[in-house]
Amino acid sequence: MLKEGVKGTQEIMVTEENTAKVMGSGALDVFATPAMIALMEKTAWESVQPYLEEGSGTVGTLMNVKHVAASPVGMKITCETELTKVDGRALTFSVKAFDEAGLIGEGEHERFIVYNEKFQAKADAKLEK
Repeated sequence: MLKEGVKGTQEIMVTEENTAKVMGSGALDVFATPAMIALMEKTAWESVQPYLEEGSGTVGTLMNVKHVAASPVGMKITCETELTKVDGRALTFSVKAFDEAGLIGEGEHERFIVYNEKFQAKADAKLEK
């Protein structure tokens, strides 16, 4: 059963591919905000996936984060998430990211539990209109 307190951790390296310059979120060779957000989302969903029933998953519905420090190419980024609230199928996470020098980002992320096939079918039905 899914309940508050589930934690997740993931690490990645800052590479040319996840810089602001390459991802289009700026002109510098630093870890891109969209890359940080993607890491936070991935860490959160993977942390709760083992607790969900077969055929279920989660989708992101809200991301409210601050990117407070820049990280150059070559630094290791560590993301930590914690499930802080379960309200039916709505999940709220505390999210933080660090480089080797300290905190680079923090905030809150919300996800919603869905039935994968039903959710995908509803999305795909938009193509038929």
